[in-house]
Amino acid sequence: MSSVEFEPSTVGMHRERMSYAEWQVLPEELRAEWANGWAVWPMSPPTYDHGRGQAKLAVLFDVAFPDLFVATESFLQLPGSRVRLPDVALVDHEPEGGTIVDPPVLVAEVISPSTQGHDYVTKSHEYATAGIGQYWILDPRQRRLEVFELVDGEWVSLLMLDDDTPGGTVTVGEYGSVEVDVRALMRRKTDVAE
Repeated sequence: MSSVEFEPSTVGMHRERMSYAEWQVLPEELRAEWANGWAVWPMSPPTYDHGRGQAKLAVLFDVAFPDLFVATESFLQLPGSRVRLPDVALVDHEPEGGTIVDPPVLVAEVISPSTQGHDYVTKSHEYATAGIGQYWILDPRQRRLEVFELVDGEWVSLLMLDDDTPGGTVTVGEYGSVEVDVRALMRRKTDVAE
């Protein structure tokens, strides 16, 4: 992932020009983000796999890092007039008023076909610019987890897990490490134990 300025990737996304004040009064269930005078939101609602991946990452972080705060569906204020809604954020203090204003320890996105370009290109650049330490990307369709760490303003791959390499350990800054198994993140209640 490079540090080039990207235009928002809007394939599968609804995009509408509006002021910050107009964006603030949009219905909450829209899950709209705001960037440089544009409100952006997915054209389709999150899938079951998306919600399950989000919940499992949140539980994983909550158990592994009990002194940190896990935020789901909390707005994240970014530099350059941007407000994003990461699927999961891990922060070192409880967000006030539901908006995270300081860079999180990490953010995680669960991608879907409609948000893939937005998560891999637009958000990755914005999260790097904000100085967020790690970016986790979970792809339920590919059964893949990628973990990136910010080094000198660029994302460096720390770990990629899939069915061929399902488990690994990620050190999250000064906060410790977490064991991750992509099979556990993807497992459904109806799956046979592996």
